[in-house]
Amino acid sequence: MAQPVALKDPSRERILYRRRFLVASALMVAMLGVIVGRYFFLQIVKHETYKTQSDRNRIQLQPIAPKRGLIFDRNGVLLAENIPSYSLVLIKERVPDLDETLSELAALIAVDEDDIRKFKKRLRHRRPYQAVPLKFRLTEEEIARLAVNRYRLPGVDVDAQLVRNYPHGELLAHALGYVGRINEREMDEIDAVNYSATNHIGKLGVEHFYEQVLHGTVGYQNVETNARGRVLRVLERNPPEPGADLYLNIDVNLQRVAHRVLGDERGAIVAIDPADGGVLAMVSTPSYDTNLFVNGISTTDYNRLRESRDLPLFNRTLQGQYPPGSTLKPIFGLGALHYGVVTRRTTVPDPGWYSLANDERVYRDWKSGGHGYRIDMHQAVVESCDVYFYDLAFNMGIDRIHEFGQRFGLGELTGIDSDNERSGLLPSRDWKRSVKGSHWFPGETLNVGIGQGFMLTTPMQLAVSTAVLANRGERKVPRIVRAINGEPLPTPLKPRVELADESDWDFMLQTMEDVVHSAKGTARNISSKLDYRIAGKTGTAQVIGIVSHEDYDPTQVAKRQRDHALFVGFAPADNPRIALAVIVENGEAGGRVAAPIARKVFDAYLRPDTIKHIEPIKLEKMRMTRPSNGEEV
Repeated sequence: MAQPVALKDPSRERILYRRRFLVASALMVAMLGVIVGRYFFLQIVKHETYKTQSDRNRIQLQPIAPKRGLIFDRNGVLLAENIPSYSLVLIKERVPDLDETLSELAALIAVDEDDIRKFKKRLRHRRPYQAVPLKFRLTEEEIARLAVNRYRLPGVDVDAQLVRNYPHGELLAHALGYVGRINEREMDEIDAVNYSATNHIGKLGVEHFYEQVLHGTVGYQNVETNARGRVLRVLERNPPEPGADLYLNIDVNLQRVAHRVLGDERGAIVAIDPADGGVLAMVSTPSYDTNLFVNGISTTDYNRLRESRDLPLFNRTLQGQYPPGSTLKPIFGLGALHYGVVTRRTTVPDPGWYSLANDERVYRDWKSGGHGYRIDMHQAVVESCDVYFYDLAFNMGIDRIHEFGQRFGLGELTGIDSDNERSGLLPSRDWKRSVKGSHWFPGETLNVGIGQGFMLTTPMQLAVSTAVLANRGERKVPRIVRAINGEPLPTPLKPRVELADESDWDFMLQTMEDVVHSAKGTARNISSKLDYRIAGKTGTAQVIGIVSHEDYDPTQVAKRQRDHALFVGFAPADNPRIALAVIVENGEAGGRVAAPIARKVFDAYLRPDTIKHIEPIKLEKMRMTRPSNGEEV
């Protein structure tokens, strides 16, 4: 009979259970050790790393743009202000799909290809989590559309900021300049941190020259945000330092009169206070509205300005280089007196022409038949006798003309607090040798003696040299800005012009008075009903050459080839408060066109109560023929 088989073995099962329990416990302990070790690694070893990443997702450091300094005229009139504006901005790190988001935005509001192209350029120069503008100056309707759709546009926001505005538009375009969006070249040159919240920078004029003063210092704030990037609260704030306010020497009312009187003509007016070199007016016409450039000018508007034959973007006051004509005769006359080349009583016969020995060319006087047999310096300046100054220049020589002209700032930068100034040209032997590769000829000296030939000056240079005359030799560097945050700026000085006989100043200034107030003065037509005295000098500068034996007939010449009209002067003559230079391109006659403009500017500054209505000049109404006796051409 077979033995029965045991169904259970309690002892064996206890051993097996104990083994399984130990294995499971070991696995659990091992797994728990891994978890604890990982927890230790994350919480202890990597605590700072993950805390930083967590805070970065929750807390952002946002730059705060400083308020740009305001600009005022000398009487406290606001010239450049900041007005609120709203921009569409994107934070790339919070945008799931940039191209798709840009497409959606273009469907919501007017975002064109140019906006997107410029936006992608800005992306290359941003810091992480920095908001980059896509479109400026949103309308209320565009803001409303973005607000309604904001829930499905992560990383997209509407940012409020202050943008530049110029209340007077084109009136001060060439003096103030303007601000515009920062481009790639500028981004490489500026302090990226200080401009991290700024989209605009000064481009021209005062706005550019004083950029560091006007901009201010960036601030910052730490903010807590939710998962969509919306700010929940501000944790810390370091406010920005606003830019300094500028107070100019410019009188906006005088600027308006000067701009108005030039009308639609191409020209420039610069007025300076001789006492301190302050620029009272600085007008270049035609002009343009600087507000067009603040947030990016349209292609249509820019092409219209750039392609205009009248060059509205061209700053004639600092960049226009013109033959000064007879306006420099008082300076060259003083030079001849200083070097002893002539005396006040030296006379020269003027038959209406001048010639050099062994030279068949005839150098004509503007007045057919000449001014008389015995012309002294007083009459030569008052009536603007060319023959007298041909002879004076020949005897003085180009070397002394160049040396003495430099004392008045001719042929060099004035040092004005603006940019893109040109130096004009005061020719010399060395200049011609290096530039033209040729010797200097005596006939060229004669042309320089009447402000023609190679001679070129800017309207600013003419105003400065006229102020030197008014100051009897004191030469001050012109300044547009008068004070920064109310603190007056010093007046830089240049070496004084010394004369061998200081009484020559009195003689020449009296002579310039007679240009306006004597019976034969070339500017006598502006002396009517004057209760103050003006000292001045007319000038007319050739634009095209005229063959020596031919007569100049302006009716047979295209307007843009007609002579330029110039006038320089100061008033009151006995206590100068304003010195100015006027040029009207192709205006034809300094005494008939430029001098009356100067009279209106003088009146506007010295007798503002008498100014009721300013009529712009209308050259087409003037007879463009050879003027009567006593008016220079």
